[in-house]
Order: sequence, then structure tokens, then C-alpha cells
Amino acid sequence: MQLFVGLGNPGPKYAQNRHNIGFMAMDRIAADHGFAPWRSKFQGLVSEGRLGTEKVALLKPETFMNLSGQSVGEAMRFFKLEPGDVTVFHDELDLNPGRLKVKTSGGHAGHNGLRSIHGHIGEAYHRVRLGIGHPGRKELVSPYVLHDFPKTDAEWLDDLMRGISDGAEHLAKGDPGRFMNAVSQRTAPARSSKTRTEEKAPAPEPRKKPDAPEPVDTRSPLERLLNRFK
Repeated sequence: MQLFVGLGNPGPKYAQNRHNIGFMAMDRIAADHGFAPWRSKFQGLVSEGRLGTEKVALLKPETFMNLSGQSVGEAMRFFKLEPGDVTVFHDELDLNPGRLKVKTSGGHAGHNGLRSIHGHIGEAYHRVRLGIGHPGRKELVSPYVLHDFPKTDAEWLDDLMRGISDGAEHLAKGDPGRFMNAVSQRTAPARSSKTRTEEKAPAPEPRKKPDAPEPVDTRSPLERLLNRFK
């Protein structure tokens, strides 16, 4: 069994915040793959279903971001899982908007949700880093992540969510490469091959002028003989 965790803050006030992109990913997977209705459990909201042959529980902690580890730890203990069975989807300032990377283990880079999870289950879990871009200055980070996505981001955000849903089955099977490929098919689809322009036919060679007919010698035999001795 796999546990997919989306990070965010509970309540409609935060629903469209950049910080809640992990919640958005869980909602999209649940809706597209026919998961059970969300129910309150593990200090959060949980929905269970299958991705391909893999049984997966989706979790949205409702403890607020900086206490996310409490909910994740409780769910892990209930399902008798190891950290390697857990994948956390979270916003990533160090990736451009719409970019995505998969990572296993490592530090929390100051992310409050990851810091809390580290404290409860250690660092040996998987992460799906969802790029939201950086505001440019450290003091702007908090208002930036707690601000709604602007309308201009709607297109790439929808493409990213669709790609995550498309590739979720591969991620559950432990194939991050195919998962990321499925995402890139949505976020950076291959350009349709352009119709080849027909090769130009070689220019026809200029027609040769027909050889001029040799002039007819109208001289008499005597005249021809005399001309030889001139």
C-alpha cells in the first residue's frame, strides 16, 4: 500500500493559495481515478482507492502546514507503513512555475510542512516537488505562498494537475521516470511534426538548340576542284 500526502492549509480561505498546491494534486487524483469520498481521519482528510494494481490512500492533513507530520505519522502507524511507502506532494520555491521533480530523502530546505514530517517519520520518504517560483526576496516568501494563484497561472496549473493524475499510477508502482514523462506530456507536449514541404523538383535543363543543318554545297565539280588549288 502507498500513502500519498498533499500539503496545504485547511479551509476555504487557503484553498487556492500557492502553498496548497499539494492539496490540489490530491483532489485531482481522487476525482480522476474514482477514489472514495473524503472522510475525516488521522487529523486530516483521507480518501482510499486504487491506482492500477496498487492500493493507495490519499491524505490532506488538516493540522495546518507546520504540524503536518502529526497527521502523516498517525496515518503511517494505522496502515503499518514505512517511510519509503510515503510520497509527499508540496510546493517548491526553487522550481519555476509548472516544473516538477521527484526526490527521495534529503533535507527539508526550510519548508515548514517537510520539517514537521521529518520530525515525525524521518527523511526517508519520497517527495514530489511542485514548482511555484520564487518571489525574489526572502521577506516576500510568506505572503507569496499564502497568496492565491493568479488567473494567469490557471493554464499551466491545470496542465500540471492533469499530468500528475495521468502519471499517478506509475508513481504508485515505483516508476518516477514514467511518472515525470506523463507530466511532461501535459506541461511540455511534443510539437506535432510539421508536414514536410515537398522537395522542389530540379529545374529542367535548358533545352539545347537543334544543330543547324549543314549548308548544301551548290558548286559544280569544276568549281570545287579549282577552289582546292587556290
